[in-house]
Amino acid sequence: MSPPADSGTGPLAIELRGISKRFGAVRANRDIDLKVARGTIHGIVGENGAGKSTLMSILYGFYQADSGEVLINGKLVAIHDSSDAIAAGIGMVHQHFMLVDTFSVLENVMLGAEGNALLSHSAAAARKELQRLADEYQLSVHVDSLVSDLPVGEQQRTEILKALYRHAEILILDEPTGVLTPQEADQLFVVLNALKERGVTIILITHKLREIMDVTDTVSVLRMGEMVSHLNTRDTSMSELAELMVGRKLETRNYHRDEPLPADTANGIEVVDLGVVDKTGKARLKNLSFEVKRGEILGVAGVAGNGQSTLLEVLSGIQSPTSGHFIINGQQVSAEQPINPSQMRQLKVQHVPEDRLKLGLVKSFTAAESSVLGYQRADRFNLRGMLRLSTIRAACRRLMEGLDVRPADPNLRSASFSGGNQQKLILARELERQPEVLLVGQPTRGVDIGAIELIHEKIIEMRDKGCAILLVSVELDEIMSLADRIIVMYEGQVVAEVNGRDANKTQLGLMMANAHQDPAA
Repeated sequence: MSPPADSGTGPLAIELRGISKRFGAVRANRDIDLKVARGTIHGIVGENGAGKSTLMSILYGFYQADSGEVLINGKLVAIHDSSDAIAAGIGMVHQHFMLVDTFSVLENVMLGAEGNALLSHSAAAARKELQRLADEYQLSVHVDSLVSDLPVGEQQRTEILKALYRHAEILILDEPTGVLTPQEADQLFVVLNALKERGVTIILITHKLREIMDVTDTVSVLRMGEMVSHLNTRDTSMSELAELMVGRKLETRNYHRDEPLPADTANGIEVVDLGVVDKTGKARLKNLSFEVKRGEILGVAGVAGNGQSTLLEVLSGIQSPTSGHFIINGQQVSAEQPINPSQMRQLKVQHVPEDRLKLGLVKSFTAAESSVLGYQRADRFNLRGMLRLSTIRAACRRLMEGLDVRPADPNLRSASFSGGNQQKLILARELERQPEVLLVGQPTRGVDIGAIELIHEKIIEMRDKGCAILLVSVELDEIMSLADRIIVMYEGQVVAEVNGRDANKTQLGLMMANAHQDPAA
């Protein structure tokens, strides 16, 4: 391991000494040392399952270390649960927000910290303090709005306000930009720098190495539960960090076809004047028309909330169109001719959903059970109406080994896996069925750089077998690297189309804002 990075001239906010944690046979953390200077932004990177979230969960009191010590501001502390962490001045913003959707921002911030039996008095004091914090740290949020009505960026700011309201001087952020638009991510970094300037210490867990280079002062690299390097960010590079994470060099690849598809290649998907109006009367999709040919990847770009999620749900059979129709693997679907997800799977249409926790798996199920969701009635998994659990576990283990899901234990609960390993399990499940049409939403959200390479190779492998692939991603680098063609959606419509080989970020950014047609708009 390289020597510790320069922790600056100030005192340490955090010092971890010899932290170890085991889950059964899995050693999640092995004798980890870490020093973070007060008032700095420190990045922690590593592959999925490297032990990043476990380490931070120990610091926040969700887990207890098997051995080791935690020092906060130079003092040895015992953190048995999150209340101990909060008392020590530690706050955490989780990858999946811990908010009550039916509560307002103010109610969420006060929850568990009311501090006064006269709630109206507490609410008035909390409102005043929230306004002060919002102004000081540039955390604009509508305190009386229901969380369910807020965009994702404001929900995240609510989580940060909740931590600051509890007097957090150390803030842990776990994959904070995984669900944010580029604009929301930029605003988050403005907030983080404002926090840093006022002395708050920030630990940033992210797979996005460009973010590490842009916003952190120091960075530590975990690999397979061990700390392998501490670096000053200014002295490293994305390529060095990537190599330290995976233990080998990663090559930049261009996945575009050498030759274009023949003009007469059949369509796997054909969408004609497709429209969707939701229960409130809002048009989510408007007169959408496009096709995806067999052996082609069509990328869908756009700022989140412009109809991409609705499109995936309609094409996968989760909801029906209101107008127009589409033909998918030879089957026409419309409001008059609906279809359900089970029938889609029979048509060899597989779907990797954008939200893996809501639509991809069940957290309380074992990995083996999640690995057959949607396919549990298949003959190979049933014997006279009873699930063949040993067969399911064996099949799950093969899936795990094929896509490097860690740990490769079919008996672990789905919730016990990191987000990236959950994603790999879902992708492995759907690709196992050899789809003829593949619908993929955010395939590498929360996935480390080594796993991204593997997932991209699997998607390209399916394309080269003749699969028609619709790819929705907020990662423009991913869209430009994989897609043969790219369509851009804005307010439920296709506003532009570009050849994947010719696309660039500036051009796509203008299209996503619909500014390429009317610069004054």
